[in-house]
Amino acid sequence: MHLQGLRVVDLTRILSGPFCALLLADMGADVIKVEPPGGDPLRAQGVIVEGLSWYFAAFNRNKRSVVLNVRSAAAQEALRRLIATADVVVENFRPGVMAELGLDWPQLCALRPGIIHTSVTGFGERGPYADRPAFDFIAQAMSGFMSCNGTPDTGPIRSGAPISDLIAGLYAALGTVAALYRRTQTGRGEQVGVAMVDGMLSLGAFLNTNFLATEQLPVPTGNDHALVAPYGLFMAQDGEIAIAPSNDGVYIKFVQVLGLDDVLTHPDFRTNDLRVQHRSAINALINARIGQAPKAYWIDTLNAAGVPCGVVMNLAEVCADPQILSQEMVLAIPHPGHGTVQMTGFPMKFREAPCTVRHLVPELGAHTAEVLRTLGYTDEVIQTLDGRS
Repeated sequence: MHLQGLRVVDLTRILSGPFCALLLADMGADVIKVEPPGGDPLRAQGVIVEGLSWYFAAFNRNKRSVVLNVRSAAAQEALRRLIATADVVVENFRPGVMAELGLDWPQLCALRPGIIHTSVTGFGERGPYADRPAFDFIAQAMSGFMSCNGTPDTGPIRSGAPISDLIAGLYAALGTVAALYRRTQTGRGEQVGVAMVDGMLSLGAFLNTNFLATEQLPVPTGNDHALVAPYGLFMAQDGEIAIAPSNDGVYIKFVQVLGLDDVLTHPDFRTNDLRVQHRSAINALINARIGQAPKAYWIDTLNAAGVPCGVVMNLAEVCADPQILSQEMVLAIPHPGHGTVQMTGFPMKFREAPCTVRHLVPELGAHTAEVLRTLGYTDEVIQTLDGRS
């Protein structure tokens, strides 16, 4: 596997940091998740099936769990010994906690020259908000993301999924891999910092560039596209279809398939800019035609013509969809004591070294003795380090 032979000490909890460590683990890294005596709080969140949080399971597969009560000096020393064997340390503490643990950057470098230290925070390591607490909802709000979602009638709307946690985890994993590659060239370690708010701001795409160029705030457009029309959800006889004729060539095919050739010469619709200005009018014409046939007809007809479209599916439909199943994006993993655990599969498809589930989601502290013995600790001492004795 691509990261086989690399060791990651995972000091993270909840979602943003664990997602970073999960991506590294899925690519083959030996990820050792260090948890407090009570475990990662995510172990108690989401749906619990046969005593196991499937939410926790989805973000902590392929990891080993070590419990250390790092409030004690002895456990802090054990953590330092563990870090001395690692290539990467990932954490999502508030700024300053690593220094409180005696693990600031100079101390990490002394323990393990060439180490990569990856930190995920809400706002970053510097600036007036650096010490503020932050969760996904706050990052969505303070990045401008929510102000661009919804419609003028709804006001700001957040993403249903915790997208700021996930994008921060993605950037953190990417930064970690980049730092590891640089180390092969220079032998030097690196600090990688990712802020949730920064990650969310980076997703603005044309919304950001248009504002920076014009200083005009983007108007939330719901399911319509601010720059393209027609584009959005249209109602067939039996439900909605997403249709995205995103350039003039596809637009021409689209209206021809609909049998609306007169639209091509209508003075209000001759250019995309005009269609954006008269979006309601052209959408009404399209909806009237789309509403004359069922979804399946339009999906087949439009796809055959090269017009991007798709049914709006719920999760039950998605998880049973033949395309999703062919991509192995829903996994069913047998777990001793917890039955079969289902989770999302691997979005990255590698031909030569594919991602696999090497380790089931670990029980709390399942690998404490196994790992600490390799650091020279006896079983008697190990029992004193996890704070659960």
